[in-house]
Amino acid sequence: MVYAGIATALALVAGCGGGDDYANKPRPPAPINVTAAITNSRVSVSPQRFGAGPIVLIVSNQSSSAQEVTFQTEELGGSEPGRRFSTTPINPRGTATLKVDVRQGDWMLGTKDGGVRAAAVSVGKLRKSAQNELLQP
Repeated sequence: MVYAGIATALALVAGCGGGDDYANKPRPPAPINVTAAITNSRVSVSPQRFGAGPIVLIVSNQSSSAQEVTFQTEELGGSEPGRRFSTTPINPRGTATLKVDVRQGDWMLGTKDGGVRAAAVSVGKLRKSAQNELLQP
């Protein structure tokens, strides 16, 4: 009977865990939707200014030919090279989605078609964490 009590007490103590500190890192910012439209003459983006963090870029091709979209930064020099993300060709009247974790800086959204003017996007400081927001994925 005494041995059963000691065994139970040891099992409870062993199950309490190690005592290591738990790194409760905050969640990243919630993703935001950024929309873009390609016409025969230019690329339009909305919004053009937002904070750094994850985005979902939704691109609509309203031009008369298939377009491949590139979202890129300039080279920053030093240890951080520029970043570049591209879609597959988007058919006329089609859409594509690009998920990107953007950092602060100046970005360009353009196509490989030289006749279509690219759009400038300005990314500011990191958006606030989604740590205490309900109904987040």
